[in-house]
Amino acid sequence: MAKSSAKQKSPRGRAKKTQDQTLTTSPEELITFYHEMLLIRRFEEKAGQLYGMGLISGFCHLYIGQEAVVVGMQSVAAPGDSVITSYRDHGHMLATGMDPKGVMAELTGRAGGYSRGKGGSMHMFSKEKRFYGGHGIVAAQVPIGTGLAFAHKYNGDGGVAMAYYGDGAANQGQVYESYNMAALWQLPVVYVIENNRYGMGTSVDRHSATPTLFSRGEAYDIPNEEVDGMDIQAVRDAGARALAHARAGNGPYVLGMQTYRYRGHSMSDPAKYRTREEVSKVRSERDPIDRARQTLIDGGHASEDDLKGIDAKIKAVVTEAAEFAQQSPEPDASELYTDVLAEVSPRNSVEA
Repeated sequence: MAKSSAKQKSPRGRAKKTQDQTLTTSPEELITFYHEMLLIRRFEEKAGQLYGMGLISGFCHLYIGQEAVVVGMQSVAAPGDSVITSYRDHGHMLATGMDPKGVMAELTGRAGGYSRGKGGSMHMFSKEKRFYGGHGIVAAQVPIGTGLAFAHKYNGDGGVAMAYYGDGAANQGQVYESYNMAALWQLPVVYVIENNRYGMGTSVDRHSATPTLFSRGEAYDIPNEEVDGMDIQAVRDAGARALAHARAGNGPYVLGMQTYRYRGHSMSDPAKYRTREEVSKVRSERDPIDRARQTLIDGGHASEDDLKGIDAKIKAVVTEAAEFAQQSPEPDASELYTDVLAEVSPRNSVEA
């Protein structure tokens, strides 16, 4: 469950604790979340296979182990909210409703991908789903996410921006510049730190003087809390609090998700900086999908056969996505010249 140190600014500038909020999750909803988390995992496993076959070029960062964070957050988001994240982005794409076929095709650099094969693993977008990337530069998405929040406030559309980033990115200076502007202008943004304990191959206690990354917003009077990011219910509860706070015009909120990635930083990382025993312990004790699965079975909401059926359907979807990607043509050479320059309308142009 969430360990809250949530605070909000009082009229005199002093911080006060917010009220806890716990959501009721129906069995049907939990089955849906189980399905969404398992889809991400099976998709990532297939992506890893295609990378090994040489069908995915460049970097490829898998989200295996962290599924509860984005599924939980997106389950309490509104349709008009915007999402931006780092290079470990495939799970966020699927959680926002992007088609597995289009995502997989983009990973393989095919014309059927969301960025027509030019973005690859780290740089695909969907204006329709309000998903703004995938960014290859560490922490670059944080100020852009803050800008998305400014747009929501400026347009008065009631939306909230969710900016996801990792523990390594939490040490970048642009994060604190973003905190300052978001707090100053009371922007509707939720900063979601996906603390998977390692910035590439460096553990948090070796790269950060203060391991409580989520509390750093206190310097700007930004409410914050630490969350068990491997527990879908805890993520939903904290996400609902944060989004409600931002949507009500109270400014930014920081969530520190304690999570874990099972694979290396990228597909080229052998992860020799940690032991197999460490990974196995987390898998056996905290795996988010296994925890949801056990809750469903213990509550009598689903049987082993029911869950096996869900897995079989998901595997079929992922296989179909992989086949679509491999059958999709490569981009035409003319694509080199598209999306390079913006076409400016006459009324927005300025003559020297």
